[in-house]
This record gives sequence, C-alpha cells and structure tokens, in this order.
Amino acid sequence: MDVNLTGGCLCGAVRFTYSGELGGMLGAVTVCHCESCRRAQGLATAVAPAEMDGFEVTQGGELIREYESSPGKMRAFCMACGSPLYSRRTDKPKALRLRMGSFDTVPDQLRVQAHTYVRGQPAWLEHMADAPWFDGPEPGRP
Repeated sequence: MDVNLTGGCLCGAVRFTYSGELGGMLGAVTVCHCESCRRAQGLATAVAPAEMDGFEVTQGGELIREYESSPGKMRAFCMACGSPLYSRRTDKPKALRLRMGSFDTVPDQLRVQAHTYVRGQPAWLEHMADAPWFDGPEPGRP
C-alpha cells in the first residue's frame, strides 16, 4: 500500500514523515511477541516494513538513538521520552520496520497480517483479548 504518513514520539520532540510502500511487497505487517520486543516496547509490538528512502526525520533527529539489541539489529528510539520509532538491520540498509504506534494515524485498510514468535510468550498474554475492553480507563479509575 502506498502511503503518506506523519508520526513521532510521545513527547513530540521527534517528528517524521513516511511516503512510499508500507507492508505489501516489502513484507507482512506483523505483531511480534518475542522477548526482545516485549522488553523494548513493554508488550508485543506492531511493525510495518518500509523503505529507508521514504523515511524523513523532520524534527529532533539529534534525539534519535539506536541500540543494537542483537547482532546487526538496531532499534531506534527518542532519547528524551524513550518512544520506539523503528528498527533496522545493518545487512539491509534500504529497509526499515516502522513502529505502528509512532504514526499519527494509520490507514483503515492496513491490517495486521501475522503474529510472530507466539510460542514462548508468557501465559498471562495468552488470554489478553478475553479481558473486557473499555472506551476510556477501567471503571473506578479516575
């Protein structure tokens, strides 16, 4: 799917645009449940394959830090608020995996196509979808 999107970090210091293919021919939009993603994001994370050429940091580039979480895998985040932005592999310099939560809006037609690394996830995650869903905070919480 061809897109023109904007996004950024939680504190607003880092802003970016992305124009080009997202998912599709570049690979599946996935939710990764591996231990590394759970530790880096606090829970499973939704990612979309993208092209480096379409990604442009428009503000706060000096605040982006990359951490090598495993050999050749770099995870980028805002050093002010810690928000994850993307990951990349050093052996694939033209590819990114953008964090879906960093976009301002996501096209309605974009769909998660696969859940990965589900074996080995903690038991408490297995029934997460069974819990009640609320439009705001849980009842009784201010």
